[in-house]
Amino acid sequence: MSTENSRPSKAEQQALVHQLVTKIDAQPEDYHAYYDLIVLLTAGQDFEQAEALAMKALGKFEPQPAAADLMRYALGNVYYQAQAYDKALPFYQQITDTKLKGDAYLMMAQSLMAQQDYQHALVYAITAQEQQPALVDANLLVADILLALGNNAQAYDYYQKVIQLDDQQGPAYFKAGLTAMVIGKPYADLFAKAEKVDAKYFKAHQQQLTEIEKTLQAQRPDQSDASQN
Repeated sequence: MSTENSRPSKAEQQALVHQLVTKIDAQPEDYHAYYDLIVLLTAGQDFEQAEALAMKALGKFEPQPAAADLMRYALGNVYYQAQAYDKALPFYQQITDTKLKGDAYLMMAQSLMAQQDYQHALVYAITAQEQQPALVDANLLVADILLALGNNAQAYDYYQKVIQLDDQQGPAYFKAGLTAMVIGKPYADLFAKAEKVDAKYFKAHQQQLTEIEKTLQAQRPDQSDASQN
């Protein structure tokens, strides 16, 4: 299902907010309703209200470990979506709930990556991937961080894992192709598949492919003279 088509309109969102507020008033001990409302407000980029509600809910449900961790996760996500990554990290780090911990590691990695702290991001991303080895997002994040660090061979291996888990991942095919070019592996089929699976992504990143081709040509000894012109 397309996220664009399934995204609620402003009127629908207001109606959902009203429903959840009514539910919270009727069942004030149902922490899931608080969480759902925080998620909805965050999706609507109403970060101030989402933060205030998450803080209130965290205070209310602090004695209940599972509920409190869910509120910490929600609050971390509010800050993450608002690009306040320094504020998000402490809330993810406080989570002890086993079910949420894997997701929290993933969000910590994404927060650190957004700040270009790739070394620390990699630690959390690998931890998340080890906990959920079949999770596409975890493998893709590890691959992207390794690529950012210039570890092309390792990045290539993780992009291959992503493709094996989901053969409709256009960006993974494309980036696998890029890393294959750099490390001297066959890459034409990977780019062909990337274009077939996600033509929009491929077209948007074609310039990146051209630049890498030029760089690689310039680095070859027999091409060095040509690169001077």
